Amino acid sequence: MRIRACLPAFALLVSLALAPFASAEESNIRVGALDAVLTMPSGVDRPPIALLIAGSGSIDRDGNGPQLKPATLKKLAEKLAGRGIASLRYDKRGARGWKAEFGRPEDFRFKDYVDDAASLVTFLRGKFARVVLVGHSEGGLVAILTARRVPVDRLVLLATTARRQGDLLKAQLEKKLPPDKFAEVAKAIDSIMAGQMVDPPPQALPIPPAMQPSIASAFTEDPIDPLKQIIIPTLIVGGGRDLQLARVDLLALSAAAPAAKTLWLPEMNHVLVDVADDDANLKSYGDPDRPLDPDMVDAVAAFIAGADAR
Repeated sequence: MRIRACLPAFALLVSLALAPFASAEESNIRVGALDAVLTMPSGVDRPPIALLIAGSGSIDRDGNGPQLKPATLKKLAEKLAGRGIASLRYDKRGARGWKAEFGRPEDFRFKDYVDDAASLVTFLRGKFARVVLVGHSEGGLVAILTARRVPVDRLVLLATTARRQGDLLKAQLEKKLPPDKFAEVAKAIDSIMAGQMVDPPPQALPIPPAMQPSIASAFTEDPIDPLKQIIIPTLIVGGGRDLQLARVDLLALSAAAPAAKTLWLPEMNHVLVDVADDDANLKSYGDPDRPLDPDMVDAVAAFIAGADAR
């Protein structure tokens, strides 16, 4: 049984008012140093567009990393196109190799992700009916910070943490490591977050000293304060099968944005598909053909299309 909070308008979805379109057109484009794919629905002159922002790691335009390949963003782009919504998805810095245009990897800071997303918003603005940021996982934090930087019309946070990433990583590792190893790792994370160098790093946290300032810039970003300052319509979606986040994250984000729409899907996991057990959950991270949660797709599409009232 699905559980929804604060979504009376989504129950109707205005029947989504958008019949699925037969096909979509994809174009490879480059904006600055960023390689991206623009997906346009057939038969729509000036659709709304979703800028799809991937989660943590070297994630490519499809939502795949070096090991895990759930194709989350590709599947979402296809589903949105079927509902008359365009999308732009792009390779994050480091995906498909580190480009010279990005400078030295050790000089990277988390704000560079925000700069990239902001540049794409600038590229899209004026060309579409509305520009909506859709951030998945860490991409939700990027989306929040981008919405504070440049004008956008709406914000969607999918499986997004309400905690600083350093604190989230400690919570995740505490469940996996024996107490003595966890204490060592937690101390190292706290030191990195405080701007201190950890050399040598713990074996369970192999972050080279040269990369620690870069990592610290991500570990210390707090999504709550900037989210409190966002006044555009916002949708927050979480799943009960998410192995990386807890429902407390959705509740904390909702408290920071009390006017936001929220959607809690008990069977949805972190890569936005429905799973019945832990075995299926883990397998889904490498299954590009497993369909996205249909209620998530419907709610996101309706929200982007503006079929809700706020």
